[in-house]
Formats: sequence, structure tokens, C-alpha cells
Amino acid sequence: MAKILVVDDAKFMRVTLAAMLEQGHHEIIGEAENGKEAIERYKELQPELFTMDITMPVMNGIDAIKEIMELDSNAKIIVCSAMGQQKVVVEAIESGAKDFIVKPFDENRVFETVDRVLSEFDQTVTTR
Repeated sequence: MAKILVVDDAKFMRVTLAAMLEQGHHEIIGEAENGKEAIERYKELQPELFTMDITMPVMNGIDAIKEIMELDSNAKIIVCSAMGQQKVVVEAIESGAKDFIVKPFDENRVFETVDRVLSEFDQTVTTR
């Protein structure tokens, strides 16, 4: 079980993803609707994992990922992206995101991705 922050400008997407993650026994500790708010919530809540939309008002997901990685190079961020945005997903990964989930969400893909990112993080912590 991980403490997760869900970031997406569409409330429906936040609610949908949060419900899936809660079914997977994770705790949703907060939500944000843009990149700037995500950074503020990160500082306040210190989530173990983020899901981050890319296209959002105020500050997009790529810029938010870059700022969060400057604050914490170990931050675990999973990008949520619509089909056909491969170039943007690559940029997000290069900026520090650990993986991506394609919208619309497939429950199995969500669980596999979250579990993989969390287990890879746990392995790097235990080997230090």
C-alpha cells in the first residue's frame, strides 16, 4: 500500500483513477488539478507516488515533473497520457517520470505499473 497523489485537470479522471488505486489497497492522500498545485501538495503531503497528467492549465505535467525532481530526485511519478502523445511521454520520462499509463485507464495496467514503480524503488532503497 502506498500513499498516492493523483494529479489531473479533469475531476472525472482523478475520481476514476483514485477509485482504481483504492481498490488496489492504496491510499489517496490528495489530488491536484494542475502542475503548480501538484508541487504545493507534494511539499505538504510527501506522497510515496504521483500520477501526473501532462496537459493541464497553469503548469503542465512536464514542468511540474522537472520541479518536483529538483526537490526530490527520488520522487516516483507515473505519467497519465492520452493515446498518440508518445513524444510527450518520452519527454516526461526524460524529465524524471518512472513510467506511464495510457488513458483511458486499464485497471490491470494501472496496478502493474504502480506495483512495478513501487517495487523498483524499494529495491534501490534496500541495496544502498
